[in-house]
Amino acid sequence: MTGRIAFQGEPGAYSHQACREARPDMEALPCGTFEDVIEAVRSRRADLAMLPVENSTYGRVADIHRLLPESGLHIVDEAFVRVHISLMALPGVKIDEIETVRAHLVLLPQCASYLGEYGIRGEAAADSAGAAAEIAATGTRTIGALASDLAAEIYGLNILARHIEDHAHNTTRFLIMAREGDPARRDEDMITTFVFRVRNIPAALYKAMGGFATNGVNMTKLESYMIDGSFTATQFYADIEGHPDDPNVKLAMEELAYFTSYLKILGTYPADLPRS
Repeated sequence: MTGRIAFQGEPGAYSHQACREARPDMEALPCGTFEDVIEAVRSRRADLAMLPVENSTYGRVADIHRLLPESGLHIVDEAFVRVHISLMALPGVKIDEIETVRAHLVLLPQCASYLGEYGIRGEAAADSAGAAAEIAATGTRTIGALASDLAAEIYGLNILARHIEDHAHNTTRFLIMAREGDPARRDEDMITTFVFRVRNIPAALYKAMGGFATNGVNMTKLESYMIDGSFTATQFYADIEGHPDDPNVKLAMEELAYFTSYLKILGTYPADLPRS
C-alpha cells in the first residue's frame, strides 16, 4: 500500500467505501470526527483526507463547509459514491428471524418500503457500520443492520437483502484533500472550488457573479452559510467549471476579487466521471 487516507466513521462506513473506490492502493484510517480526519493529515498520520460534502437526498453535510477553509488542506480530487444499503445479520440467520434493524437515522427512511413489507422495526444507531460491528460482537440473532456491503465483509455478516433502498439516486459527493495542492491541469474537465465574502456595498453579490456570466464560466454550486454565529456575516462556497489559468476563468476571478473582502481557492481538481 502507498500511504494512508483518513475518513470519518467506523470501518465499513460509506466514507470507507469511498476510500476503497477512489484510492484502492492506500490504507484507510478510521477517525472519530471530521476534525480528527483533518488533523490526521495535518499531523502526517495520513496523506489524504476523504470528506463528504453533499448528498443527493439530504443535501449539504453539516459543518463541512465551515471546516474546509480552516483546515489548511487543499482539495486534490472529488469522488461520487453511490449509497447502496443492504440488510445484514449473523451467518445462518433467516429474514423471518429479524425483528429489529439498526442503522444511522438517515438510512432508515430510505428503506421504509422493504422494512414495512417484512414488519421489521427500525432503530436509530450512531453509526451504521458501528451497528454492524455491534451485531457481530454481541451475537444477537434477532437484530440486523442496514449498512454497506463493505461492512458485511469486514464484520463477517451475511447479507439477507442487497441494495434495498427505495430510490436509486442516492449518491454522496466526497472531496479528497491533501497538505499540498496540485494546481496543474490534470484533465480537460477541471473544477475549481473557492469561498468568498462580498464587500458591504449594494448589489455586491450580483456584481461579483456578473463576471462568471459575461465570461462564460459555468458555476455548478453556490451556497451561503453564516460565519462566527452572525446573521450579518455570510460566507459563500462555490464550484465552477474550469481552471484558474483559463483566460475566461481568470477574468471572472479578477472581477470577483474586486467585489469581495475575502477570497480563498480551496482547490482545483479533475471533474469526477459521474458529473458527465
